[in-house]
Formats: sequence, C-alpha cells, structure tokens
Amino acid sequence: MTEGTTTAAAEGGDTLTRLEQEGEIAADYLEGLLDIADLDGDIDMDVEADRASVSIVSDSARDLQKLVGREGEVLEALQELTRLAVHRETGDRSRLMLDIGGFRAKKRAELAVLGAKAADDVKASGEPLKLAPMTPFERKVVHDAVAAAGLRSESEGEEPQRFVVVLPA
Repeated sequence: MTEGTTTAAAEGGDTLTRLEQEGEIAADYLEGLLDIADLDGDIDMDVEADRASVSIVSDSARDLQKLVGREGEVLEALQELTRLAVHRETGDRSRLMLDIGGFRAKKRAELAVLGAKAADDVKASGEPLKLAPMTPFERKVVHDAVAAAGLRSESEGEEPQRFVVVLPA
C-alpha cells in the first residue's frame, strides 16, 4: 500500500516536472519570437489545472495587441505554434495555455459571467439555450460556469461553428 502511494507521489512529481519543462521550452520559444518581432515583454510561467500556463506581459499594451489580434486570432495561432515547439522538443502533445497582455484572463472573466447568466436564463425559462459559436477555450470556460450554477451543458456543431447548449435541470 505504501508502495502505491510513493508511486503516485513520484508520478505527480514527474507530471509537475514535465509541465515545468513545457513552460521553459515555451518561454524560450516565445522569447525568440519577441526578439524577432522586436517587441518588449516579460514571460511568466505557471502550472494550473494540470497544464503549463505561459503569459507575456508588458507595460506597452499596444505592442502586445499585435500578438493578440482581432478577437484573439493571432493569440490562438501563437498558442498552437508554441505547442508545436514544445512537442518538437519533448515528443509529447502539449496542452499549454498562452495568454498575452491579460487577454485570456479578461475573456475568462467575461465568459464566466456569460455562462452564469445563461444558466440563470435556463433556470427561469426551463428551455435549453444555444449560445453563439466559440473556440474550445471559450466553451470550456462556459461549461465550467454552467456546471458551477448547477446545470449541464453540451457542445454541438462542427468547428469553427461549434457552440454551447445550456440544458435545464
């Protein structure tokens, strides 16, 4: 029994080390990108919810806006490129989350409010509610907010038109 506990603890330590390694590789990749683009920014790394999280922050929000793009399209592309850079180094698929200039953090807060409001509307009407198409990140935040409000939700449709449906209890 003790042996299993030790193994689980060791595996947890290995996971943390692997996620920290992903963050380091991503940070190096993004620093190179910032240098090439001649943009200023600091890179913060963290591990949250079983995934590496890397953020680019700067006093010059205007510069970072170029890396976010309209509605976060450039950010999404940079996240995928960063995940590919991690995969190239480690051989493992990465679920790394990238934020630039607080864009995702702000978006997460807005989506949590949207999910809670949708849950309230469904509780009041008793009818399912279909939301607008969203990215996988956006849908995840809404699903979490709906679950926190005590309801279920599902994703329907095909990318890029995949959307959340909030279901009555």
